[in-house]
Amino acid sequence: MIEARGLIFKYDNSPEPVLSDISLEVREGSYVAIIGPNGCGKTSLLRHLNGLLLAGEGEVLVDGMRTRDRGSLREIRRLVGMVFQNPDTQIVGTTVGEDVSFGPSNLGLPAADIRQRVDSALDLVGMKKYAQRPPHSLSSGEKQLVAIAGVLAMHPRYIALDEPTAYLDPSARTKVFRVLRRLHEEGMAIVHVTHHMEEIVDADAIFVMNGGRIVQRGKPAEVLTRIGWLKELGLDAPRVTELMWRLKGMGLESLAESLTMEDACAQIFSLIDRKASGAGI
Repeated sequence: MIEARGLIFKYDNSPEPVLSDISLEVREGSYVAIIGPNGCGKTSLLRHLNGLLLAGEGEVLVDGMRTRDRGSLREIRRLVGMVFQNPDTQIVGTTVGEDVSFGPSNLGLPAADIRQRVDSALDLVGMKKYAQRPPHSLSSGEKQLVAIAGVLAMHPRYIALDEPTAYLDPSARTKVFRVLRRLHEEGMAIVHVTHHMEEIVDADAIFVMNGGRIVQRGKPAEVLTRIGWLKELGLDAPRVTELMWRLKGMGLESLAESLTMEDACAQIFSLIDRKASGAGI
C-alpha cells in the first residue's frame, strides 16, 4: 500500500505549511478520491505519493519503501504513475507511439517489450489507431488519454491523477472516466483528485481537505450527501444528489439521498406510482 504518516510540508516561499498532519492509506486495488476547495493542498499531497515532493516532517511509504530513500525513488516512481491536469505538459514525443514509449525506453527494456507495452497501453485507452499521429493534432481529451497510456506503459501498481478532466468537455471527460473505471475493475489502485463529484460516487474512500488538513474521510454515501457542509467548503455535490436534497426540502420527505441517476429515478417513479394509487407521499 501507499502510506502517508503525519505529513507536514511548507514551500520555501510560504510562511505557513500547505500540508499539516496528513495521514492516509491507499491499499492495492482501491479507489481513493481526494476533494477540497482550491488551494487546500490536494496537488501538494498527491506529489508526495511518488516522491516529487518530500515532507518536512512525517513520511510516505510505497510498498514499504520510503520516498526519502533516493535509492528507492526510481522504483517508487514506476509504481506510482502520475497524471497531471494539463496533458500538454506531459507529452514529449513527436508521435503518439513515441510518446508512450518514452517511459519504458528509459527503463532500458528490449525493443520488442517496449512495442508490446505501447500497443497494450494505447489499446486499453482506445488510442491505438492514433499511434502515428502527432500529439499536437489531437484534442485535449485525446491528449489526456495518451498521457494515461504513457503512465500505463510503465506497468504501475498505483495511478495518481490531479484533476485529469478539468480541461475537458463532457464527452472527453466521460471517455477518460471510463478508462479509470476499467483500470480499477482490472485491479489498478487509483488516487483521484477532482472537482467533478459524479466521477467518484463509486470510490472506496473519499478524503476531504481544507486548509492543508484532512477534515473528513468516509464512503461516498457518508461524504457526498452532506450537501450543506460541502457548500460551506465551496464544493458541489453530485447533481442528482443535490436534486434529491432539494426535493426533500420541498416536502418530499420520503425520498432518500441518492448518488446515482438510476436510484433517483427509481425513487421518484415509485413516489409517482404511490401518489397515483392514492397512497399519498
